[in-house]
Amino acid sequence: MASDRWDYIIIGAGSAGCVLAARLSADPAIKVLLLEAGGKDSSLLVKMPAGVGALISAKGDYNWGFWTQPEPHLDGRKLWWPRGRGWGGSSSINGMVYIRGHARDYDQWRQMGLAGWGYADILPYFKRAETLEGGGDAYHGEVGPLHVSKACSPSAIYAGFIAAGAQAGHKLTGDFNGFQQEGFGPYQLTIKNGRRASAAVAYLRGALARPNLTAMTGARTTRILIEKRRAVGVEYVQEGQTRRAYADAEVLLSAGTVQSPQILQLSGIGDPDALKAAGVAPIHPLAGVGANLQDHLDVILSWETPGVKTAWSYNKGLSRLTTGLNYLLFGQGFGRQNFLEAGAFLKSRADLDRPDLQLHCVLAIMKDHGKQAVAKDGFSVHVCQLRPESRGRVGLRSTDPFDDPAIFANYLATEEDRRSLRAGVAIVREVAGQKALTALHTGEVEPGAAVAGDKEVDAWIRRSAETIYHPVGTCRMGPESDAMAVVDASLKVMGLAGLRVVDASVMPSLVGGNTNAPTIMIAEKAADMILGKGAPAPLDVPVFGDEPAMAAS
Repeated sequence: MASDRWDYIIIGAGSAGCVLAARLSADPAIKVLLLEAGGKDSSLLVKMPAGVGALISAKGDYNWGFWTQPEPHLDGRKLWWPRGRGWGGSSSINGMVYIRGHARDYDQWRQMGLAGWGYADILPYFKRAETLEGGGDAYHGEVGPLHVSKACSPSAIYAGFIAAGAQAGHKLTGDFNGFQQEGFGPYQLTIKNGRRASAAVAYLRGALARPNLTAMTGARTTRILIEKRRAVGVEYVQEGQTRRAYADAEVLLSAGTVQSPQILQLSGIGDPDALKAAGVAPIHPLAGVGANLQDHLDVILSWETPGVKTAWSYNKGLSRLTTGLNYLLFGQGFGRQNFLEAGAFLKSRADLDRPDLQLHCVLAIMKDHGKQAVAKDGFSVHVCQLRPESRGRVGLRSTDPFDDPAIFANYLATEEDRRSLRAGVAIVREVAGQKALTALHTGEVEPGAAVAGDKEVDAWIRRSAETIYHPVGTCRMGPESDAMAVVDASLKVMGLAGLRVVDASVMPSLVGGNTNAPTIMIAEKAADMILGKGAPAPLDVPVFGDEPAMAAS
């Protein structure tokens, strides 16, 4: 069994792991090992924005392709859970939508006893990470590693979608990540010069030449080594051989919402009764490991547009080959698009303090995550319920570290979750009935006119709803008084030295939007804490509905 010593060992080269590897190795005196179970992000499908559909829909080199347990409130269905594998993690297979969430989401974290995690506190980290196309401002950065572009597609569908939102009486906003999140508007995208700007591209690539950073691929972590209530290293399998690596400073677990709790549990860290039931000897009791799972559930409505070209026309027959060759040879054409450039954040009822629904407008008729091809031009609108009350869990299916964990999302377990999603369907149908969109489509394809009343809509949701790929919370942050917290506000695992969790699993509550940008922010802040750097000064900026600016922690 081979072994080696490092200052820091990072488990997982996903979004958070790439940030940590780059920030920690910037000090040449710090020796860093990055362990990634997958491979390099070398596929054309990863680099080309239009490749997102193929990556999301299939298990393979870049997608772990998990399935949930049967979901009792979704007709007992098992749901497909794509999660990124390899350099960049899910940022190498996601839809490239750059969303931070609502300012109040982070103030809620602060109010939960997590000092330093309010909106004013974390805004400097969002800005540090970002270079916004066209220049920064009070809300956006202009010199960070992560390139964020602005929607630029000329499609009439995006323009019609936004105009229809206004015609239906909703607000408009030009920047979901700025002063006002609520309303219809264009998305910002992690795309640069027609190429995916993943965390690997933004952070890891430039750091790989450093002699103090070693990035291993095909290295599957099987457990964290614990001695005398301290994490001292990791055990991993590479090329069929079991190896060990030791960390003189810290082990940093960044394997994501599904696999970070799995690795902790395989290491004997978790709820003792659950560990014993799975055949693992408890080493350190932490009841919250794997609990508090939250995710954004989503339903898709679609309309046919026979007179307007969409993704199907650009990818059918020889057009698919032409699109690929044009992109490969010249970097041009529809391969540069993610086909998802407009959306909305809305309230399902007027008394809410922030939006609880998110819409994604897609230039394709989507069915089963794109697994089922629909041979027509059209567009879809994803309706996502942003603030689920339902909670699930991630546990061990077996003691085999190569076995997928058991995921129980427990979607739609509360009436409020069901009401919000049902209301979202009605809102989208009203928007689709406005002149700006009826001029483009010839009718609703899914769910169709037969799905009309609340009872029919609820039944359709149960048989068709799917994840929109934003699971968080399984190693949640909390104060020491929180018996279910896994890490403290510094992301240190409760009761253990030398071990932190840094990824989306630490979010105590799900933010109102896509989760990649917040995960990168968390890792930026974690890097400062790990290196002992002081936090930047809080940034008090006005936010719609909260003027004057919210106070910092």
